[in-house]
Amino acid sequence: MMRGALAIGLSLALTSCGADPDPATPALWQADCPGERQAWLFGTVHALERPAAWRGDIVDKAMAESSLLMVELADPGNAKAGAEVWERLTKGPDQGLLSARLSPDKRAELALVLKRTGLHDTDFADTDTWAAALAVASASSRELDSGNGIDRAVIDAMHGTPIVELEGRADQLAIFDSLPEKEQRDLLGAVVHDAAQARDEAADIAAAWRRGDMTAIARETARGMLADPQLREALFSARNRRWNERILAAMDSGDRPFVAVGTAHLVGPQGVPALLRASGCAVERAQ
Repeated sequence: MMRGALAIGLSLALTSCGADPDPATPALWQADCPGERQAWLFGTVHALERPAAWRGDIVDKAMAESSLLMVELADPGNAKAGAEVWERLTKGPDQGLLSARLSPDKRAELALVLKRTGLHDTDFADTDTWAAALAVASASSRELDSGNGIDRAVIDAMHGTPIVELEGRADQLAIFDSLPEKEQRDLLGAVVHDAAQARDEAADIAAAWRRGDMTAIARETARGMLADPQLREALFSARNRRWNERILAAMDSGDRPFVAVGTAHLVGPQGVPALLRASGCAVERAQ
């Protein structure tokens, strides 16, 4: 979800630099379920600084044996559609200064982040707090290129395979939009704190993704905004449960889905592999 969680809300529509791809061995699981049902779970990142050479015999075999591609968004490169949804959901009545939405002890950190990014306290008067948080996170992160995103690369690689959206752009942003204002402000506070510490979650997760290091990714998803129980439930756990039900339904219909979602959704006891295990499937790391 995310530059961790944040990437689901605001990705950068930049042009790929055309650099030679970096080697990558991202994590892949195979799920074998009762009734000879089968699925694969492949961790992605939504944007990368450089292209990645992510394909190999194991991943290619899984894609070839699948009959359905399941992704968060079916058209991640559609910047116009993204902008339209963003404009529709993020605007609200005059909400005043961004600093007024933070507790006094966090305002010094916000001032530091605004100075670093060139943003201003008055820039978000008509912007919902959750959207302001995503905008600050994007401005604070090292420049990543959604043109190098692995979601898009998997869709291209599996061209011709039926594709199903697990959420869709509007539903993803609606998760943020439906957060109570208190949780939106908690989200903003977590983003500001990470940015003030010069902590770049997106870059850290991208580096761990290339190595297939799910232990490091699990550490990242236990920090920051996802350390807040309410935010974790809305942005991580509840989404994973919905996806698990859709994956099971696809298998019940006779499909063998290749599920390509943000790699952070595949870790821990609330991750999709663990949920499939709890549903009676044997789930093993294939790469």
